[in-house]
Amino acid sequence: MKATKNILLITSEFPPQPGGIGNHAYNLAKGLAANSYSVKVLCDRRSSNGKEEKNFDSQQSFEVKRIKREKVIFSTYYRRLQKAKQLTKSADIVLLSGKFPLWVGFYLRLFFPAKKLFAIIHGSEVQLGFSALRKLTNLSLKKMNGVIAVSSYTLSLIKHLQLTNTMVIPNGFDLGSRIPIKKKSQPNSKALRLITVGNVSKRKGQENVIKALPKLRAKYPNLEYHVVGIPTLRKELEELAKSLEVGKQVIFHGKVSEKRKIELLQTAAIFVMLSQTTKTGDVEGFGIAILEANALGVPAIGSKNCGIEDAIKENYSGFLVDPKNNKEILQAVAEILSHYSSFAEQAKEWSTNFKWPKIIKQYVNFIES
Repeated sequence: MKATKNILLITSEFPPQPGGIGNHAYNLAKGLAANSYSVKVLCDRRSSNGKEEKNFDSQQSFEVKRIKREKVIFSTYYRRLQKAKQLTKSADIVLLSGKFPLWVGFYLRLFFPAKKLFAIIHGSEVQLGFSALRKLTNLSLKKMNGVIAVSSYTLSLIKHLQLTNTMVIPNGFDLGSRIPIKKKSQPNSKALRLITVGNVSKRKGQENVIKALPKLRAKYPNLEYHVVGIPTLRKELEELAKSLEVGKQVIFHGKVSEKRKIELLQTAAIFVMLSQTTKTGDVEGFGIAILEANALGVPAIGSKNCGIEDAIKENYSGFLVDPKNNKEILQAVAEILSHYSSFAEQAKEWSTNFKWPKIIKQYVNFIES
């Protein structure tokens, strides 16, 4: 009988707090635990009293160790390093996901030269604006036994390092087994509903969708654009929509429950994520929300030149466009609507490639190879 291996996953984000890296880390831990690994997760405690995290952690099939975020951030960093070193002693494999965990990996390698350390890169952590931190990240990646990138685009960002053991393993998604998948009917073009799910931020590119709305509304008079996610830049985008005279077409929902998110996705015709790389190097590494929409039969339009290129199959589950080219956006919407039933079914089929059981198998094969 094969001995159980111990995996330590160090991540910069973890539920119940929101975040794409946290969502990825949670499903990775759950999937590895289901594949007979003994999993421990090291992450932050962000709430003031820790009750929310404690309740969440108690329901998991793996152990979660949290470091309280202190007002003096360097105190938090020190405690993270010490806890990581302690937990690594009993780990057979260490997975590092997110910016600070990559740097932790460099620290761990000083004490554990023979341990199997693997980095998971999402995009932004390898494009830091501060050169000293970028160099530290590159040094850390060179110390790893292997590097997993969530998209081909993300892997291309470290091509210059000439690493020998790398692999692209895309993000997975899980809507749960109780979600009823309704058959998508041809949407009413005059009452077209677009949707974006994600933090309302510069990177997610909601502003690019809003800038395209005047031309879209000219063709689809009763157009609605539903914006779902933490409303970080809501005020700024409301002012933009008002200045373009499309304020009534943009509906902000803020952060919603999973159930409500599914309901909103099911009423939408097209998912739109016109992400862009920010001045600080923040880039879209993949696009889990796109696949969640696809699984519900909602085709997608996303940006070229970022990780979304791996999340959309061109002219099958949707289209890739220049996020600032309104003509391309308009053409993509028109093409999807003209063959809507085909795109809806193809989107559902495409999404099956990214379900977590399939993604976990790729992780197991890579870390065991």
